[in-house]
Amino acid sequence: MINEPKVVLADEPTGNLDTHTGEELFKLLLQLNEKKGITFVIVTHNESLSRQCHRVLEMIDGKFR
Repeated sequence: MINEPKVVLADEPTGNLDTHTGEELFKLLLQLNEKKGITFVIVTHNESLSRQCHRVLEMIDGKFR
């Protein structure tokens, strides 16, 4: 984040965190998106996290729905 990237790819960024810490991390990602314009491409199995995203693409059997 020091170099202020335009895009960050995040594979399961909250996967190994407890629920509270995961929620706090996600709030931070949303703030960085809003204040700095950083785009986050997040891959997750966490449906409650994905419901908070601006856009969701679901992949089933290798195909987007």
